[in-house]
Amino acid sequence: MARVFVYGTLKKGQPNYKHMINTAKGLAKFQGRGRTVEKYPLVIAGKYNIPYMLNIPGTGHHVAGEIYSVDDQMLQFLDEFEGCPDMYQRTLMRIEVVEWEGKGGAGEARAAAEGVMECFVYSTTTYPPEWVGLPYHDSYDSSGKHGLSYILRESR
Repeated sequence: MARVFVYGTLKKGQPNYKHMINTAKGLAKFQGRGRTVEKYPLVIAGKYNIPYMLNIPGTGHHVAGEIYSVDDQMLQFLDEFEGCPDMYQRTLMRIEVVEWEGKGGAGEARAAAEGVMECFVYSTTTYPPEWVGLPYHDSYDSSGKHGLSYILRESR
């Protein structure tokens, strides 16, 4: 099992959460909520209003999201879903645990208790330069006050 931190449309209550609970795509078990230890710019960009975490450490906000434990099948699905490695790149980042529900081995419990763990995150280094000038968010909600509702793939 691998740990994945999601900050956008795959979170609970967001437009693509259905994929996280579709066991035909693999297993994803909610472990808790967290935020990036380093600051990153989280922008909503493109004609479909997609949330992107730009891989520019030290700029932006501590981005909030959810921590999942996923099996190899789900990780492979997520790589394909996120257009990895072209659109997003899956990298390890340090995530501060804000709230922990996970039930795992002693190592996982210790990491959660210490407050920081490494998780895979889909961020991007392949973006148009003008995205750096977009507003930065500390958390994402498709129906947030930014007014940039995400457009589902099936509606494009």
